[in-house]
Amino acid sequence: MQQNLNFITKTIILFFGVTIFSCSNQNTEKDNVINLKPKKEVWNAGPNFNVDSAYSFIEKQVLFGPRIPNTAKHTACGDWLVKKLNSYQLKTSEQIGEVTAFNMSKLPLRNISGIHNPNANKKVLLCAHWDTRPFADRDSVNKNKPILGANDGASGVGVLLEIARVISKDSLDICVEFIFFDVEDYGAPQQTNGFFDLQSMNDTWCLGSQYWSYNLKPDYKRPNFGILLDMVGAENAVFPKEEISRRFAGFHLNKVWKLGEHLGYGKHFQKKIAPPLTDDHTYINQIAKIPVIDIIHYDIRPYTGRFDFGHFHHTHADNMEIIHKPTLKAVGQTVLNYLYNQ
Repeated sequence: MQQNLNFITKTIILFFGVTIFSCSNQNTEKDNVINLKPKKEVWNAGPNFNVDSAYSFIEKQVLFGPRIPNTAKHTACGDWLVKKLNSYQLKTSEQIGEVTAFNMSKLPLRNISGIHNPNANKKVLLCAHWDTRPFADRDSVNKNKPILGANDGASGVGVLLEIARVISKDSLDICVEFIFFDVEDYGAPQQTNGFFDLQSMNDTWCLGSQYWSYNLKPDYKRPNFGILLDMVGAENAVFPKEEISRRFAGFHLNKVWKLGEHLGYGKHFQKKIAPPLTDDHTYINQIAKIPVIDIIHYDIRPYTGRFDFGHFHHTHADNMEIIHKPTLKAVGQTVLNYLYNQ
């Protein structure tokens, strides 16, 4: 994913004056009382999210090595993902295509999908990207070597695989489509700033979700809404309310954050507002017109005062050492419970 370079921060402060008039009849002893206290949110409990299982799914992906398109390790991991989805009795399919990278190289694309309960009326999309960055352009050493992508790539997929495993064994009467997008992280390196116009540079990212959004079949059963997971495994990860999510899917964004707080994960699901990001949800919202929110680690760096990803982002420090089980639990349990409140 890429920080959106076109964003201009606008702060609008609105003052609302609300006057409530209470009318009474001379023959009435008590004034009418209007109760403005909001009703307390009631949440259904969901099944347990097994964080050890999710962790093992992340570790398995990392053991394949960097999952870079057009490599044997990428192919092997993709085959394993298809096998896992099939093992959960999901209706599995693959979207095969070809995309052009920022350097004009042609890349094979493999988007992987699995559908639970395809005949149900209501449908939810859960997605993450499964490829990894082909270079460590934010590292100080070995910049041209690929990263393992334990957090940026494997963490979102690992959480979704565990959710798929759980709902395959439990009763869930809605349709859930899992999509693992390819070629998300092959965007133009930071060193190429200035060689592209801003929008063209943003569009070098998320090639798998762009391809998917542009090539939906006419009979595709469109989800009511979706949730994207990206970089959801690091210790003390903060998930702000990102602007694209607010703009296109604000209802579900607020609901998910309230549920996360209700479950005791308020330190992760924070109410701070973040600028828009170029991520898979951007193109699903704008092209496919499906409202999707992004649960992504994106916080204000203490020494710069600016929003940025974790210090390990696009570096060789993105390995299993930074994966934190309590964070995986917070994300996985919140998303799982939200499914059981539809």
